[in-house]
Amino acid sequence: MGRIAGRFGRVEPRRRARALVLGLLSDLPRKNCWTLAEHAGDANPYGLQHLLSRARWDADAVRDDLRGFVVEHLHHQDAVLVVDETGDLKKGTHTVGVQRQYTGTAGRIENSQVAVYLAYSTPLGHAAIDRELYVPRSWTQDAGRCRAAGIPDTVAFATKPALAARMIGRALDAGVIASWVTGDEVY
Repeated sequence: MGRIAGRFGRVEPRRRARALVLGLLSDLPRKNCWTLAEHAGDANPYGLQHLLSRARWDADAVRDDLRGFVVEHLHHQDAVLVVDETGDLKKGTHTVGVQRQYTGTAGRIENSQVAVYLAYSTPLGHAAIDRELYVPRSWTQDAGRCRAAGIPDTVAFATKPALAARMIGRALDAGVIASWVTGDEVY
């Protein structure tokens, strides 16, 4: 946490970030803001929800710090970058990127939100080093819906392979060395 502490201008979000990370690393069988808040000793999820939706901190800078930490500790000449996606089943239609789409989580088309991830893998271990939320064309073509959900005007439709290429480019630009990149047939 010391590496990312400076990314938070106030102590409260820094403490919430620590609680969030500890909860995500815990053995909780189900992880959402309620269970993570309870794990941290909070009566409700409002503090974690504030951290994730309204607190001021630079998520991309934290991503870069994390990538540096992972590569520093897992560095190996046989490193591989791994692209994969995961979907979270959703009931509503207001969460950014939610639509009926295929998700491996369910093994079929369901109402879900999908994110693409990049992992750094070596014989010493593996960890996620980047992420991109997949925002379907049905969202990016509806400016009012995007505005209501807080999506910046600069976000345009990008396919999952384009998101993967963006993350691979960021990793290589940051000096990450990998023997090769792998992913499933989508990529």
